[in-house]
Amino acid sequence: MDEVFKALADPTRRSLLDELFKEDGQTLSALEQRLPMTRFGVMKHLRVLEAAGVVVTRRRGREKLHFLNPVPIRLVHDRWVSKYAEPWAATMSDLKGRLEDKTMEKVFEIYIKTTPERLWEAITDSELKSRYSFGVGIESDWTPGSRYASASGPVPIAEGENLEVDPPRRLVQSFNALWGDGVKAEGTSRVTWEIEPVGDSCRLTVVHDELREGANDELYGGWPMILSGLKTLLETGETLTTPGSLRYSGATDWVA
Repeated sequence: MDEVFKALADPTRRSLLDELFKEDGQTLSALEQRLPMTRFGVMKHLRVLEAAGVVVTRRRGREKLHFLNPVPIRLVHDRWVSKYAEPWAATMSDLKGRLEDKTMEKVFEIYIKTTPERLWEAITDSELKSRYSFGVGIESDWTPGSRYASASGPVPIAEGENLEVDPPRRLVQSFNALWGDGVKAEGTSRVTWEIEPVGDSCRLTVVHDELREGANDELYGGWPMILSGLKTLLETGETLTTPGSLRYSGATDWVA
C-alpha cells in the first residue's frame, strides 16, 4: 500500500489518473498533450503509477494503451477509509461509479498470494465464488463452448458461454447480465480472466470489454469489490466486511 500512497501523493500523477478517469485507454502521446510537461516527464510519472498498480497497460496493435486500475485504490479504501468513515465512504464509492466515464474496455489488475491452481478454483467453484461475489455462485462444466449460469439464490444474475477454457491460466466468457431490465438491454459483453504466476503470488487481470460506448456502469462497477474480496478470501480465509461488500452480500439488487 505504500506504493499506492506514494503514487497518489504527487499532484501530477493525480492529474494523470484524472485524465484516465475521464477517458480510459489512452496512449502516451494522448496523455502528453493533456499535461504541461515533456514526454519523458509523463513517462516517468506513468512508471510510478504502473509500479503501484493503479495504471495498467495493454497492447492494441502498435499502440500501448494506459488504463486506470481502481482495485489498489479500493484496497486502500477497505483497509483505511472504511474503518474511519464507513457510512459516507460507501456513498462516495457509489457516487464514483455513477459518474465514471464509460468506455469500450475496462481493465482490472490485482496481485494475490496464492497458486494459479487455487486461484482458478476460486474463480470456477460455486461455493468459493459466492463468498467473495456478493453471494453469487456459478454453475458450469467448464469445457470450451459450454454454458454457465450465475445466481444469487433463486435470482438469476448472469449467463453466457465459456469461449476459452485454459486452466489455470485463462478463461474467456461471454457475459449477459440478467439482474435488471437496464442491464439486460445492454446485450452481450465479454470477460477475460488471465492468471500469471509471479514468484509466490499470481497476477490476476480481468478485462471486461465489448461494452457499448456509454454502457450502464452496473455491468462493470462492482469488479474492484469482487477482486478485493477474492484477494481477502485467498490470503486470509475471511470475507470482506466493508460497507459496500455488506450492502450487496445476498442482495437481489446485485451489481457486477
